[in-house]
This record gives sequence, structure tokens and C-alpha cells, in this order.
Amino acid sequence: MLSTIIFAVLLVAAVVFLIALIVNAIRLWVRKARKAESHPVLVKVKRSVICFLAAGALCVGFAFLTQAFASTPGIDGDNAVAELKRVELNGRREWISIRGNNRNNPVLLFLAGGPGGSQMAAVRHDLAALEEHFVVINWDQPGSGKSYGAAGGALTPNDYIDDGYALTKILCEEFGQEKIYLVGESWGSALGIFMIDRAPELYHAFIGTGQMVSFLDTELMDYELAMQIANDRGDSKTIATLEANGKPPYYGKDVTWKSAAYLQYLSDYMNANPAIQNGGYNTFRDLFSGEYGVWDKINYLRGVVATFNTVYPQLYDIDLREDYPAVEVPVYFFIGRHDVNAPVSLAKEYYDLLDAPEKELVWFEHSGHSPWINESGLFVSELLRVTGAE
Repeated sequence: MLSTIIFAVLLVAAVVFLIALIVNAIRLWVRKARKAESHPVLVKVKRSVICFLAAGALCVGFAFLTQAFASTPGIDGDNAVAELKRVELNGRREWISIRGNNRNNPVLLFLAGGPGGSQMAAVRHDLAALEEHFVVINWDQPGSGKSYGAAGGALTPNDYIDDGYALTKILCEEFGQEKIYLVGESWGSALGIFMIDRAPELYHAFIGTGQMVSFLDTELMDYELAMQIANDRGDSKTIATLEANGKPPYYGKDVTWKSAAYLQYLSDYMNANPAIQNGGYNTFRDLFSGEYGVWDKINYLRGVVATFNTVYPQLYDIDLREDYPAVEVPVYFFIGRHDVNAPVSLAKEYYDLLDAPEKELVWFEHSGHSPWINESGLFVSELLRVTGAE
């Protein structure tokens, strides 16, 4: 938080000096045009240039300094591990956090939502109890948070599958394990299915929460529900926005904003539901956590907008019911009873038809889209139960 304040002060100073430079440059030009004495103004211009360059250099230098010193809090213990690590996945430089009380424990890879979301800090805060039983890996996927620059050109869903496979291989080798556990939330719940289908031999089990099934059906159902709620409330402003945007699917530059019109509306609806505990994300806390330097904080927000806008339209044709009716890895769905972002009817339908060596659907009665946040204690205990890590 302090680093962000310092950066903001330096940035404001640079902007002030830039404005002063422009004003003084205009005054100098006017004086010369009138053939008036210009030396005093010329001195001010030179001072403004020096101050602007100094403030700008300090601003940029400090931002790079925060990147270099970004870290995850330490964990006490001789065999504990707590570090941020850059990994190269198929030529892309991406970042993971590694946290656990004992580096010999089973490895658990958490797949964040999005595409474009970063949940390094959120998982550390809300699922800290997992660190007693697992080495918890949080992956900033390409185009998100610390890995925003790894996006390069236009990302595809296959890029995520390939990178997830490469990361899994690295983790198995580094920690001397043949298999790892996989947890995916929202978009990550679909990515998890893609990954266990790609290489089932690398995973003990998959736990999906906020489970996505059919991306297009989800968007259409969310749009209709938001419209219904807005009509029930007489919310003419939201109705007008939804009607102006039209029904999904969306393409082009405004996918994120058009989708947000109903997704955020439904999130607010869930947050107001008294049956849901612990409303949801603490974005302010997470964004200002030590894992992110100044550029990371900016990219944290850029990923949510730009990466989602690029990747999400490529998911409309994916329906797990048709594309992944069978997997070779045990699957557990942790579903919030009151989730309206990822319709629970679709998750239940997919669960019923899914052919897996073992499967279970666990309902979280006081949760919405994010049981791992809404009922984090129960989420941890149920995860320990299904994985046998109690």
C-alpha cells in the first residue's frame, strides 16, 4: 500500500511539472511572438524540464523497484516454502506463487477465474489453511496479473492448456511427485477439465467450483436472469443498457463491458442475498498485496478487461456436456447453492452425465459463485476429505 502511495505522489508530481512545462512553453512562445523580454520565462521552462524529467525518472525507477521487491509473505518452518517464481512455459514467461508449510506435501495447483484474473493474494488470504496440507501453487495465467506480458499476440484456449500442461510437468519434477491435485474456479473450472483430459496421468483429482459448463448457454441465461431481476425491480437504467447491448454472444472491442453489464449486476444481486456468507472478493486488499509491484497492479486490471475481451469470445462454442462427457480422473464439483453467475442447473446436468472413475457433487448452502471465499472453512474441510489429506 505504501509503495502505491509513493508511486502515486511521484506520478502526480511528474504530471504537475509537465503542466508547468507546457504553460511556461506557451508563455515563452507568446513573449517571443510579441518580441518581449523572454529570459525569465526561459529559465522557468528549463527548470520545468529538469523537474519533469527528474520526477518522471523517479516514478519509473520506483515502479521497477517495486517489481524487483514484490514477494509473498514468508512461512515459518525449516521445510516451509514461500516464494514467487518466474517460469517459462512454451516460450512465455509467466509467474507462480509457491506456498506450503512442508515442501514434501502433495502439490495443489489453483486455476484462477477469468480469463485474465489473478488470485495469488486472494487464495493466500482465503485458503491459507490449505498450506498446512499442500504445497499450494497459484498460477498467473498468460494475460493476467504478473503474467500479463506473456500474452504476446492473441491468446487461444489451447495456449492455456499447453501452458498448464507444461507447468504441471515442471511442478512434478521440482517436487518429485508423479501427480498433483488441480483446483479450478469459474473459467479455471473449465480449464481444469481441459487439462485433465489432456494428461490424466498427471493428476490425482480435479476439484471444480463455480463450475462452467457451456459458455454460451451461461451467458444467455445470465443475460435473461439479469433482465428479469431488473424488470422486477423496475430498474429502467439497467433494462435500457441490456437492451442496447443486445443478447450475447458478443464480439469486438466491447465484449468485457457488455458482459459486465449483466455479470456485475448478478454479482451485486448475490452480494445482497442474506443466505450467502462473506459476500465475495476483496479486490482492494488483493490488489495492494505484496505479490504485486506497481506494473503488476496495473496489469491486474488490464488482464480483467483486455484478456477477457480477447479470449472469452473463443469459448462460446465450448460445451463440456458435448466435448468432455468422460474423463479419466476423479472429479469433485463444489457448487454454491445460490450461484447465479454459473447456473447450477448446468453444473448438475454435466455432473449427472459425466463419466469419471469417481465423482461427487458437494453443495455449499451459504455460497454463491465462490464457495472458496463464501465458506472458505467448509471448502477447505471438504477438499481435505475428498483428497484424503485430512
